[in-house]
Amino acid sequence: MLSPGRDAPAGASASAEMVMAFDFGARRIGVAIGERFLGTARALTTIEGERMQARFAAIARLIDEWRPSRLIVGRPAHVDRAGDHAFAHRCERFARQLAGRFGLPVELVDERYTSLMAESRLSGDKRKHKARLDAEAAAILLEAWFHEHAHPRPRG
Repeated sequence: MLSPGRDAPAGASASAEMVMAFDFGARRIGVAIGERFLGTARALTTIEGERMQARFAAIARLIDEWRPSRLIVGRPAHVDRAGDHAFAHRCERFARQLAGRFGLPVELVDERYTSLMAESRLSGDKRKHKARLDAEAAAILLEAWFHEHAHPRPRG
């Protein structure tokens, strides 16, 4: 497992704001970690299995190790934005459970195209990279969140 001390970006201070992102799925949860000031994100791990109790135990260990100040969860949406995606409610429920269990702010982020983008980042046989794909998709979610929050939006 990666250590925040050894793998922290060069120049990052002890007070750097760490943010953790989740690409929630029925079989796996991809996890990424990033540093808000630098706007960098990287795939961290994939939590496998369908038992939510085991998933939350693994998430608790990651949160304890990395100490993020906020959590990001991908929320699926249809490409044409017509109606709710069938899995969106499960992702929203997962986000509420994270907030309730860990007492951290949780934000939902549009996850359209993240899996396709993750596939393009990973070369070789997709079947070999299936677990890595979810963590990479979480990193893309986090990068998008950093980009959206890096510059103030004009009002008006």
